[in-house]
Amino acid sequence: MPVMDKAKRVTIYLEATLHRALRVKAAETERSVSDLVNAAVRQSLSEDAADLAIFETRAREPVLSFEDVLKDLKRRGQL
Repeated sequence: MPVMDKAKRVTIYLEATLHRALRVKAAETERSVSDLVNAAVRQSLSEDAADLAIFETRAREPVLSFEDVLKDLKRRGQL
């Protein structure tokens, strides 16, 4: 895990059960709550970036209406 040169302090509000679970996980893994939160946020943003990249590659695909898809399924005997 990279060391943060310029960490920013923020206030967040967690549900009590999530906070308890996070504290337990931090103790069991010998990591700080901040490390765990940073890792979770980093993972979420990474997944968002991957999703956006996929959307970009699929942007040139033809757009089909739901009605057209249903008609096609019926025509092929799948409905």
